Amino acid sequence: MSFSGGGLRHTIFAACMLASMLSPAFAAGPDSVEPVEITARPIGQFRIGHDDKQFGPLEFVGGLEMTSPSRDFGALSAFRFLKPGSDFIGVADTGFWFFGSVTHDADTRPSGIQNFRMQQMVDEAGQPIDKKWQVDAEGLAVKDGIATVGFERNQRVAQFKIDPDGMKAPFKQLDFQVPANELRQNRGFETVTHAHPYGQHEGGLVVVSEKSLDKAGNIYAAVIEGPHKGVFTVKRNGDFDITDGAFLPDGDLLLLERSFSMAGGVKMRLRRIYGEGVEKGAVADGPVLLDADMGYQIDNMEGLDVWTRDDGALMVSLVSDDNHSILQRNLYLEFILHED
Repeated sequence: MSFSGGGLRHTIFAACMLASMLSPAFAAGPDSVEPVEITARPIGQFRIGHDDKQFGPLEFVGGLEMTSPSRDFGALSAFRFLKPGSDFIGVADTGFWFFGSVTHDADTRPSGIQNFRMQQMVDEAGQPIDKKWQVDAEGLAVKDGIATVGFERNQRVAQFKIDPDGMKAPFKQLDFQVPANELRQNRGFETVTHAHPYGQHEGGLVVVSEKSLDKAGNIYAAVIEGPHKGVFTVKRNGDFDITDGAFLPDGDLLLLERSFSMAGGVKMRLRRIYGEGVEKGAVADGPVLLDADMGYQIDNMEGLDVWTRDDGALMVSLVSDDNHSILQRNLYLEFILHED
């Protein structure tokens, strides 16, 4: 559906999203790997009704609107590429893992989703976990065959061995540094990402909360692995909350942010956080690279990854979380980030 209209449609959409954010749907599924049929409709315009491709330093390449007859498909909250621009792993906030591959056409535009499958998260006994508050997965990082996941509600950062044929229970939980009483129940770690391998944090893990604020109104974050572990904050800019992030090759942190109101619906933003601000005791900040509202092909944008295309282009990919709502969409969007 198009979001170019306003008024009643925005109000209905926003009310539905608010209800979903406060009490997200939970679709129970099998504990085995479930192949999922995906229909992907190409998106050729980012700004609805306009053919412009350049949006500040970001160039829109293309996108996909994904639908499926599977009741479990949706609520995609984070993903990372296992193979740049192709094979991926992700988590849904309904307690599912998902895997698949993005395909591209001869002009390098995203053209479809192949080999998509899902599996419900399991406990130590290998049994599916049906309680939403235990498996509200929001953030994801991958490195050396290990998936590190940030969970809300039952706040934790846990590590899993990646096995597309059958994900098991976590083998480790990490100290996330931020005092647990400072984390809001549904505003915990939505960003889990590895720092630049040759930077000051030597590839260590960094987590950023969605909207757990300190007394100054800044957003709690932390370096939880690496040589400089400790808590820092990200300056809250306007009414935007943080939904994901990934480090750029130069060591800066690219954050995906979302704003939501009953009157205006959903907005999204990309903000570049200067790498030197990702440090114990610091307040990190940086410039906004992209702003988009419902006049653009966006939805509840929650997942982000950064990768390098075969021709050397620095790519930014985004996914949305539809909250299992008929008024929201599962989107995949792809941009080139042009560096100065």
